[in-house]
Amino acid sequence: MTGAMETDRALVERVAKGDRAAVRLLFMRHYARIYRFVARQTGSEMMADDIANEVFLELWRQAPGFEGRSEVSTWLLGIARFKALSLLRKKKEDWIDDEAAAAVPDGADTPEIVAMKEDKSTALRRFIDALPREHRVVIDLAYYQGQSVTEIGEVLDIPVATVKTRMFYARKKLGEALKAAGYDRGWP
Repeated sequence: MTGAMETDRALVERVAKGDRAAVRLLFMRHYARIYRFVARQTGSEMMADDIANEVFLELWRQAPGFEGRSEVSTWLLGIARFKALSLLRKKKEDWIDDEAAAAVPDGADTPEIVAMKEDKSTALRRFIDALPREHRVVIDLAYYQGQSVTEIGEVLDIPVATVKTRMFYARKKLGEALKAAGYDRGWP
């Protein structure tokens, strides 16, 4: 991979030396992936855009310290996750708390009607969104970002065994939710 297809690591080395064109190339390669990841974690496209842009400012600042122990994409997703969590913590006090939310009457369709209205992939996305954050992020990184178990551990800064445990429980919950909604399990 030389010439036009410079590796991400080579581009980070160029960024570390102050090369703005290298930042633009990395931005073009990774922005969409980071944006989608943050949008799914936060539920906000505006927040995702802000955070994705901040990730590349952070890349500019941190490039000289990048040691290459992980893939550049893994490193950038880790920065994005940290920034998203920090922003969500700041916004948390504005959110309605769980007890108050539980007291709000549910005017939504029954699960059976919802299941009839949507296709399996839409249902799956809804069930993933309903998972606890620690399980949702593991599924997102594995199935939507294509990260390996090792890379997920690096992004989340947790042991591989913990990644595998979270993946197991997330897949189990998704299988149960799909079955309860009348779909064949169909989850790998």
